[in-house]
Amino acid sequence: MLKCPCAYVLMTKNAGRLKTRPSFFSDPPEIRPAGISRISIIEPTMPLKENMKAPSFNLKDIYGRQIDLENYKTKRFLLGFFRHAGCPFCNLRVHTLQKLYNELKTKNFEMIFFFESKEQVILRSTFHQEVSPIPIISDPEKKYYAVYGLEPSTTKAVISHVTSFAQTVVKANAAKVPVHMMADNESFSTMPAEFLIDTGLVIRKALYSERLNTRIDVDDIRTFALTGAINSESR
Repeated sequence: MLKCPCAYVLMTKNAGRLKTRPSFFSDPPEIRPAGISRISIIEPTMPLKENMKAPSFNLKDIYGRQIDLENYKTKRFLLGFFRHAGCPFCNLRVHTLQKLYNELKTKNFEMIFFFESKEQVILRSTFHQEVSPIPIISDPEKKYYAVYGLEPSTTKAVISHVTSFAQTVVKANAAKVPVHMMADNESFSTMPAEFLIDTGLVIRKALYSERLNTRIDVDDIRTFALTGAINSESR
């Protein structure tokens, strides 16, 4: 049987209802896999909404470049928050966005990616090394995940793994993107988010994933990049 590289899941019955939970998020601590320690959680702020200004940051990416969001205020861009560097859901999405970036890079459209993994973990992967020129910013404390209103959810993550993990791994292997266990202090419950940000750093679309494969439609990103329009049906 295929084991999820993101968590060991306990299945228990309670009052006739099936409950799922990742074992290392429950007590006692000895049921967590060796090497996985408890993480410090930074409480998220409220979710961001359309027409709000994107919170500023000025951070180094994993390639050593300074990424100042103020330098993007004359551009349209996608800002993506991903899980850990071995997550097949996120790495498949990065693979898709790389191809879209190459299509749109002459249209003054940019992308910025955040990962919760530590820089040295991300840089072990040739796949992530080759994401450049798209910046990847390491945020293991998830400070900016909180600033941008991302909320972890063990329940949503478990449902995603139970319903679509195996299929996603098959696709990830076919695309030759990384799939591996979490490293120290990475979190099973992290949920992704994507933002389409207009000139002036105005958020035009904010999507907080309900499942690990819920993302902004590629055609909607393309339309936004080329025209600035947002598909009203996907709001």
